[in-house]
Amino acid sequence: MAGSLKQSPLHDRHEALGAKFAEFGGWSMPLEYPTGVVKEHTAVRESVGVFDVSHLGKALVSGPGAVDLVNATLSNDLARIGPGRAQYTLCLDESGGIVDDLIAYWHDDEHVLLIPNAANTAEVVRRLQAAAPEGVKVVDHHDDYAVLAVQGSRSDEVLAEVGLPTGHDYMSFVEAEYADTGVGVVVCRTGYTGERGYEIVVANAAAGRVWDDLMAAGERWGITACGLGARDTLRTEMGYPLHGQDISLDTNPVEAGLSWAVGWTKESFFGRDAVTKVKEEGPRRRLRGLVAVGRGIPRPGMGVTLTHDVPLADITSGTFSPTLRKGIGLALIPVMVDPDAQVGVDVRGRREIFQLVKPPFVDPSVKES
Repeated sequence: MAGSLKQSPLHDRHEALGAKFAEFGGWSMPLEYPTGVVKEHTAVRESVGVFDVSHLGKALVSGPGAVDLVNATLSNDLARIGPGRAQYTLCLDESGGIVDDLIAYWHDDEHVLLIPNAANTAEVVRRLQAAAPEGVKVVDHHDDYAVLAVQGSRSDEVLAEVGLPTGHDYMSFVEAEYADTGVGVVVCRTGYTGERGYEIVVANAAAGRVWDDLMAAGERWGITACGLGARDTLRTEMGYPLHGQDISLDTNPVEAGLSWAVGWTKESFFGRDAVTKVKEEGPRRRLRGLVAVGRGIPRPGMGVTLTHDVPLADITSGTFSPTLRKGIGLALIPVMVDPDAQVGVDVRGRREIFQLVKPPFVDPSVKES
């Protein structure tokens, strides 16, 4: 199995750091380092951490009409932003189910870079290729570029130390040449942690140099290499959904709390009619947060009940929150349940009490100037 998995161009760096690896979206990626998930998580919340997220997809839509194609197919409205900006958006199917959630980088009228999730890249590319008019190309560059996420309050200092641009607005990006390499990079004020930070897209050939420089520059601020374990606890504290768990083809944007990522007044996008109907009629369930009243730690698949014998849903994401020192989780709860209700979660045969809440579980600082 390990031999069939794709590897990041930084795989040797992770091995040298003693990383524990796990399969994710067909890739062998660092799950955690000897520092452990809690320390990695805390580094991001209190100072700075760096993640290798090169498993994320990369697809370029190019040619006259590239922006029009993206806007006519994906859910969000590019008219809300402009060139030099990034936008969270959704690829829906005809039933309104979520094929993937992704970021669109609008470079200019003929170039839009898409960053889908690893396992869904080929399907997103296939759907856009099928809808593309003559002259517009949708090319999968999944294996050509690395993505590094520098996250935390000290991220600006670390990037500035290696000569990368900082200080631009949230969800905007800057293109630059990296040091003396002659290699172009894209530096975007985005992330999946709830903290101020940046994501750097760079060609595989220069990825090792960038990683090494970031780690050296960040040493004075205690920069920590972070794996997907900490990425999961950080995003869960923010209530950010993970495709394949919290959202999927069986979930629509309205029940997932992602209506803000839909351009409701647009004339067209994949799944428009179906999801508009859900909005008009109202969803049957909504993605809600759960916080442990006691010591229970929820995990995906654990049953949620209103009383001992009234099943409601299953936990979609669940973990121990290093920030709150409590168990937290997400679940698609029927709308008939009081949003302030307490529910039970079957934690290894014990019914633990949880309070329903509206995420995020901790205050975000991602948009701090």
